[in-house]
Amino acid sequence: MTLQNKVALVTGATSGIGKAAALALGSAGAKVVFSGRRDQEGETTAALIRNAGAECLFVRSDVSSEEDVKTLVQKTIETYGRLDCAFNNAGIESTPKPLHEQLIEDFDKLMAINVRGLFLCMKYEIQQMLSQGSGVIVNNSSIGGLIAFPGVSPYIASKHAVMGLTRSAALDYAKQGIRINAINPGLIATDMMDRFADGVGSTADDLASMVPMGRMGQAEEIAQAVVFLCSDAAGYITGQPLVVDGGLTTN
Repeated sequence: MTLQNKVALVTGATSGIGKAAALALGSAGAKVVFSGRRDQEGETTAALIRNAGAECLFVRSDVSSEEDVKTLVQKTIETYGRLDCAFNNAGIESTPKPLHEQLIEDFDKLMAINVRGLFLCMKYEIQQMLSQGSGVIVNNSSIGGLIAFPGVSPYIASKHAVMGLTRSAALDYAKQGIRINAINPGLIATDMMDRFADGVGSTADDLASMVPMGRMGQAEEIAQAVVFLCSDAAGYITGQPLVVDGGLTTN
């Protein structure tokens, strides 16, 4: 699953799955451009990627801003000349509570990042990939993009939207050399999952007990699946969800 001499873009890469993916893509040989909203964490991620022997560039950006997204893609092209693969990972969670108690301002913020932000990233990434005649996009959805859980209806809605964008866009560009897929993680040991556990009055261990494999997934395991989808090993896969959940959605 080599990505030697490829250029990869990762959003939301200052922590969690995005950080692990940026490092894995660099370790697979790619030059990595990655974004996030926190400068200090960005520099920490950059140091890890460089220590792994890869070139990288950190661009501070907010995916809900069209100008930030345009600038992010432009800086990628200005620095490395092309864009071979993109992992659209940036996203936030909703506070666990019934729908009628959800705040509209929280709903709007979540949709601005999880859906509008992903749409903007795809729009400008695809423009560049069309000019090259090739490219790969992986969108970070969730098992919540395929099934539902109580108490997080805005988040579930946003991740179902990610799947709709992924599948439809895959059909739009399949004959133009662009593959578009989604990664659908289950319960992964990240800060976001810790916040979710706190919100439902549970613990990480309690959540892990729900998984047939008996443990949380690790960000690095999702990252390796992203590398696979970005590589030529996945060359005949487009428009698909890749579920990485330890068997949670099997039943």
